Amino acid sequence: MRIPVVLTGILVAGAVWAQDVTSIVAAGGCPDCRLRLMSLRNLHLPNADFQGTDLVEADLKGAMLSGARFVEANAQRAEFERAMLAGSDFTDARLRDADFEKADLEGSRFDQADLRDADLANSQMAQSRFVEADLRGAYLRRANAQGTDFTEARLDRADLERAELAGAQFLDVTLVGADLDRAEAVGTSFANADMSRVRLSSANLSGADLRGANLEHALMRRTRLNGADLSTAEGLTEDQLALACGDAETKLPEGMSIRTCGADD
Repeated sequence: MRIPVVLTGILVAGAVWAQDVTSIVAAGGCPDCRLRLMSLRNLHLPNADFQGTDLVEADLKGAMLSGARFVEANAQRAEFERAMLAGSDFTDARLRDADFEKADLEGSRFDQADLRDADLANSQMAQSRFVEADLRGAYLRRANAQGTDFTEARLDRADLERAELAGAQFLDVTLVGADLDRAEAVGTSFANADMSRVRLSSANLSGADLRGANLEHALMRRTRLNGADLSTAEGLTEDQLALACGDAETKLPEGMSIRTCGADD
């Protein structure tokens, strides 16, 4: 069993005493430590271990922590803006209101993490995992989430406007009231997702899998559905499809039709 370590660094003008940072670097991290409110800005420590660490409101802007371990860490309201965190593990971490704007999260793991109201705008999170993560109200505008796995995640009211979602997996997710306007979701799977009241204006869902998805009251103005499979989608109406467009490969529920996309769509 790990014995918790408490660093007693004093904050001076937003910085931590050098010996505290030095001890973290020397130890390769600080699992189960209390580092809340500490400044670790620009810390360079690949594969660092912060498992179970208290990082509430800590400042890790610009930190280079690729391959780091934050399993079960508490980093609510922590600053990770522009941090290099590719290949890191945030499984079961508490990250509510955390700031990951423009961070590199590619290939990272956030399974079962609490990311409610977190800011992930313009972040790089391709090929990452957010399985069963709580992203309600999260801000992912312009995030690159190509090939990312969101299976069974909660994304109600999340902002994914202009996000890059090609090849991502949204199986069995809840996206109630989420904003996917202008999102690029080519070949993305939304199978069995609850997409009621979701915004899809000018989104590109060409080749997307929407079988079993709930699209009740979804806004589909100028939504591209070329080759998409909506054959068993629920809550879909002719009025919604009249605003969208598709092609001969678009699969719709029996008796429904869609206009062909033109150059202006």
